[in-house]
Amino acid sequence: MRILILNGPNLNLLGTRQPEVYGKTTLPELDAMCMAKAEELGMQVECRQSNHEGQLIDWIQEAKGVFQGLLINAGGYTHTSVALHDAIASVEIPTVELHISNIKERESFRHHSYIEFVAFKSIMGHGPEGYLMGLDAMKAHLS
Repeated sequence: MRILILNGPNLNLLGTRQPEVYGKTTLPELDAMCMAKAEELGMQVECRQSNHEGQLIDWIQEAKGVFQGLLINAGGYTHTSVALHDAIASVEIPTVELHISNIKERESFRHHSYIEFVAFKSIMGHGPEGYLMGLDAMKAHLS
């Protein structure tokens, strides 16, 4: 079972960017946590990050037939990108939406998510642990 984990804009700055909101875990540390959890669950994960919407869309389109699940933290694109929504809908890969913070409890412009409409589950506000919860949810969904 292969799972693609995508992180969007500014998530490469984890650990230093607003640690009071996003914590002190870096993206490489988060990736390592996900790989260890996936191994425990008998899954394989590939972790990628891009600040570019088109790159994320390309990776989503390329995932069809290669990955059985998608975990995505689209960062700021969550609230703006119909194109990411459409890409996820087009490939029909089970998707979990992730957010380190609870977007529903932050600024009002963050309350709307285009991703939640194409995800079978949204996990937010659990910090890096949310990614591990996402892998558990994906395993249960695909089993």
